[in-house]
Amino acid sequence: MTGTGHDPLIRLADELSHLGRRLEAVGRELHRVGDDRAVATLERPADAATTRAETPEPKAPQSKAPQPKAPPVEAAEVEAARVQPPPVQQPPVQPQQVQPPVQRQPIGPEPVRPPFQTGSMPPPPPHPGHGWGPPPQWTPPPPRRSLFDRLSQDGAGSKLLAWVGGAVTLLGVVMLLVLAVQRGYLGPLPRVLGGAALGGVLVGVGLWLHRTPAGRTGAFALAATGIAVLYLDVVAATSIYSYLPEGGGLAAGLVIAAGGLLLAAKWDSPVLAIGVVAACAVCAPILTAGFTPLLVGFLLVLKTAATPVHLKRAWPWLAVTAGVPPLVATVLVIGRTDQHVLAAIALLAAVVGVAGAVLTARVRPDDLTALALAVGSPVPALLTVSVLDRHLGAAVAGAVALVLLALWAVGRRSLPRAFTAGIGAVGVFAAFQATAVALDGSTRAAVVLLEALVLAVLAKLLTSRGPLIGSAAFAAVGTLLTLAHAVPPELLLDEPRRAATVGFLVSGVLTALVLGVLAVVLPWVASGLGVLGRHPLPWVVAGVVLLYAAAGVVLCGALLVSQDVTGFVFGHSVVTVSWTVAALFLLVKGIDRRAVRVAGLVLVGAAVAKLLLFDLAALDGIARVLAFIGAGLVLLTAGTRYAKLVATRRISADS
Repeated sequence: MTGTGHDPLIRLADELSHLGRRLEAVGRELHRVGDDRAVATLERPADAATTRAETPEPKAPQSKAPQPKAPPVEAAEVEAARVQPPPVQQPPVQPQQVQPPVQRQPIGPEPVRPPFQTGSMPPPPPHPGHGWGPPPQWTPPPPRRSLFDRLSQDGAGSKLLAWVGGAVTLLGVVMLLVLAVQRGYLGPLPRVLGGAALGGVLVGVGLWLHRTPAGRTGAFALAATGIAVLYLDVVAATSIYSYLPEGGGLAAGLVIAAGGLLLAAKWDSPVLAIGVVAACAVCAPILTAGFTPLLVGFLLVLKTAATPVHLKRAWPWLAVTAGVPPLVATVLVIGRTDQHVLAAIALLAAVVGVAGAVLTARVRPDDLTALALAVGSPVPALLTVSVLDRHLGAAVAGAVALVLLALWAVGRRSLPRAFTAGIGAVGVFAAFQATAVALDGSTRAAVVLLEALVLAVLAKLLTSRGPLIGSAAFAAVGTLLTLAHAVPPELLLDEPRRAATVGFLVSGVLTALVLGVLAVVLPWVASGLGVLGRHPLPWVVAGVVLLYAAAGVVLCGALLVSQDVTGFVFGHSVVTVSWTVAALFLLVKGIDRRAVRVAGLVLVGAAVAKLLLFDLAALDGIARVLAFIGAGLVLLTAGTRYAKLVATRRISADS
């Protein structure tokens, strides 16, 4: 390389420049080869016939002659460009030579598309977005139709007229029945028979119109109106004229409603089914003179008749239309009937609603109406508890809790998880309501804490977080009730100014004992289920609750022995000594476990703080001396024994 000198940077720049010029030459050659191939591909089909007609057949020796090949300099130069540095001077560009596309050896990788051959089909187009071919077209979603568009479409006017006409006719029949009673038109029997005849005629005309597709809209409206007229006629015959006993009227209503809904299922018309149920539910209160237990019974009949159709056809709005009215009517009946009748109606509505929800969840696990009905059906029964007698209300809430918790326990593996979680939550709330209504004062706190303990054990046995959540909720409520009623803070901090009853102190001992056990079991179960992490706050809270519970057990037990100052100061002395003993136990058990060791040291600090801040001021005489001497001896023993254990463990570890 002349003129470049010995500077390596200048030499490297020259080499890169020559390499770039050589690559440019190779690119032009590749471009030329591609153009030649494209031209040959386009001209060969058109020139094939002319070549055969004008050019004589080549002779055999000529056909066997070797075909001309591309100059070998191209491959050699490309190989030299890849391996060795290019020369300083740029080689001359090879002249354009027209070579047949088939005979030329291409440089670089083989193309993906082979050239088009005469007499063969072209290759299929590749997948859209890969190479050539038209890109995929985006189809916008169909626009949402407005209310104006729906009303203006063909047939909308006939549907609207038919259903509005059916609703007006039904209201006219209801008003006729009411007016006939008020003014004495005809007699009771002609009124009932006339209503039955009108309903039968409407249903018959609807069946006749349904034979042709043009009359289907009118058939649906007429059949829905006729079935509703028959159902309301049975309601009137039962509630107004007493021609049918209540049981017979409910049975007749069930037959009519079931027949109408089965007809809707046969015709595959959810509108017909919803229309029948809605018409009967809306018009029935007019004939029963308000919300009565009999009305709730007729609405439950509609719910029962609609459940099989909903299960078979998967019409969620039918389930909602049939399930909501009896719940609303049950709430509105509160305070308008006898307590025992109200309790029976509320329980019946809850059982029917939950049973339908369970069947729906088993047939269609993804149906959200099942969960909604399962959670909403027991609500009226739980609301009636507030107006019932104390023991009757507790019995109603307890029955609801028993049913729901039994379903939760049985259906954990066969029913959807969200469904069982919902009924389990409502069942736990019902159990708490039964406890709160049946008990009061300190006894209520003990029972609530005991329920929390049972739920925690159940969560451990079933390895489920659902009962654990209920246990935590019950534990929080039970702790608040303990602080408010069973073992209040003033019982532990102030000297007794009045004698407490034996029952109160016994209840305090039991409540504090259950609270202490729960403070140990609940975090242990939560840790086993992976709920508690490494954050120390839950353990600190559990430790504080455990110390309070232990102090409550000791103080209430001491006051049972002596309900005066002597029992109070003796109890606090025992509390201080017991805290130091517990600290020694934790330190011994926590030699290899840091968390337990830290808990023991914290408890030592709590015992010392109680000695200095409370015992020194609140206790006097021999009680103060006993507290300090006892705690001091325990701490001395703890220090000596703990130091010896640590040294022994260290020597064994080193050896």
